[in-house]
Amino acid sequence: MTSHVKNTLVTTAAIAGALAATTLFNTTTVKADTTSSAPVTTTTSATKDTAIASAQAKVNSASAAVVSAQAAYGSASTAASDAAAKTAAASASAAATSAATSSAVANAQAAADSAATAKSTADANLAKAQSNAAATSRAKSMTSAAVVSAQSAVASASAKASDADSAVAFAEAGQTVTANLMKSSDPTQASAAQQYFATKTAIVKLLPSGQVQITIPLTSGLEYLTEVSYNGVDATFTKTGDHSANITFTADPATSYTLAMTMDIRSVMPLMPIMHETALLDVDTTIFNGLLAAKSAADAALTSAQAALSTAETNAATVAQVASNAASAATAAATVASDAAVVATSAATNLTSAQAANSTAQAALTSAQAVQSAADAVLVTAKANLDSANAALTSAQAELKSAQNIVVVTPSSSAASSASSAATATSNVASSASTTTVTSAVVATPATTKKATSSTPASSTTAKTLPQTGNENQSALVALGLAILTLGIYPMMKRKHA
Repeated sequence: MTSHVKNTLVTTAAIAGALAATTLFNTTTVKADTTSSAPVTTTTSATKDTAIASAQAKVNSASAAVVSAQAAYGSASTAASDAAAKTAAASASAAATSAATSSAVANAQAAADSAATAKSTADANLAKAQSNAAATSRAKSMTSAAVVSAQSAVASASAKASDADSAVAFAEAGQTVTANLMKSSDPTQASAAQQYFATKTAIVKLLPSGQVQITIPLTSGLEYLTEVSYNGVDATFTKTGDHSANITFTADPATSYTLAMTMDIRSVMPLMPIMHETALLDVDTTIFNGLLAAKSAADAALTSAQAALSTAETNAATVAQVASNAASAATAAATVASDAAVVATSAATNLTSAQAANSTAQAALTSAQAVQSAADAVLVTAKANLDSANAALTSAQAELKSAQNIVVVTPSSSAASSASSAATATSNVASSASTTTVTSAVVATPATTKKATSSTPASSTTAKTLPQTGNENQSALVALGLAILTLGIYPMMKRKHA
């Protein structure tokens, strides 16, 4: 039970005691003047009754206001106490939550930072791997193109080498070309030996040395043509018949050759001497000139192209492997980056959850503190209202006391009429007091009644008083009030006065 509730019960008991005392002893309990008696004024009986009635109405109204303010103050006090308890609970919960979540927040923050760093590293590695994969892919494309180009070069070189081989093979097989024997002194005139070379042709073969082998068919006169030489080297005679033969010699490719010939016709003309003359063999063998060089160049080009192709293919295979490795690395890096992103997201979520739990507890504490502040403000207002109502009640009681102390003066007074007036006034006060509720602050002071006196000593009458002062008065009233509340005497007294 709070102090406010206890005060309310004490106040209610004191009020009941005051009402009982007033009813039983036909007197009014008011706040005592602890220093001196209130000033006494004189007036008529009607005026005094009016003043008492007015003051009593104010006391009744002020008492009701005090009761209402006391109830509001008790309610506000209870609400403030409940709010304080809730604030304490929220504070304890927030402290416990903060203690529990601080470590979680720190761990979650560390995990989030670590995951973010790992994700950043993984992203950087992924970017590097992707760049490397792109570069190796381009290199692979380039080497593939180089292979294609080398293959094309090989094909071209192979074709040229083939052509050169064919040309050399054709030349080496021997070709029949036009050939004439002309006078060495006059190349425009046929030589006397032309008659023995009726075909006017020559068979030319390309030798591996680059020289040419020239064969001229001797169709007749074999018995007369005893010797043929070129540059001091005798030609070779290969008989093809009794009077025919093939005469062969070797020379560098040229357009004509000067042959030394020996004619012996003494068998038919005994007196004729052996003749030595020269003849110009007009035959163009330069058609084979450079074939071997061309073949050699074509073969070299083919060999080079084939080597380039082999290198290109090796490079392409190497780059393709590098590109494949780079692509695999990029794929692995992408997986790592994806996993790191998942971890980072999870860590961020955990951090947010931990922070949210702490924020929720702090928000609950803030809300409880706001409620407590509002309840405290209401309590302050209720206390102020209670103080104001008590002050108003004190003022009304003082006014009632003053009205009760008024002395009534009549033209022809008597002891009986004065006593009657005093008894009437006392009865009115008692009747009014039966409906008046006072606070513990009021009933805690000694209660007295003033004598009503007339202008003559013979007409004065003394009202009955309660001989109680200070704490004794308060304790007696409280005890009496509790007894009345318990036994139900107060309702009976109300019926009596009614």
